[in-house]
Amino acid sequence: MKKPMILAVLGIAAGLGALPALAHHSFAAEYDQSKPITLKGTVVKMDWVNPHSWLHIAVKGEDGKVVEWNCETAPPNGLYRQGWRKSSLKEGDEVTVEGYQAKDNSATMNARSVITADGKRMFAGTAGDNGPGGDGK
Repeated sequence: MKKPMILAVLGIAAGLGALPALAHHSFAAEYDQSKPITLKGTVVKMDWVNPHSWLHIAVKGEDGKVVEWNCETAPPNGLYRQGWRKSSLKEGDEVTVEGYQAKDNSATMNARSVITADGKRMFAGTAGDNGPGGDGK
């Protein structure tokens, strides 16, 4: 009686562990390659989370209103391998983010690079995500 119960619990745990993989999406599912965008703003925060990290920046529009943009980047390990550290960007830093806008026209983008105020360019995209440059094109 105990063995079937243990096997059932292990099976459920394995199934739940696979859910994050099912939720993962390709670049083309959410972002529009025909909508390149460059934003200049101030770092609000950086979320070092899987499956993708997020850079949040405050961007002042032409109308004077400030909008917080959510910029999807590579996962923490990918950023780290490219030279990023948790200290690379601090709240209040001025940055320029280049990437592609979300298909739903929200204040969300897929960041391909981040340029700091001193001109340092840091790659932020994920190789193999089928985004521009991610598939070898």
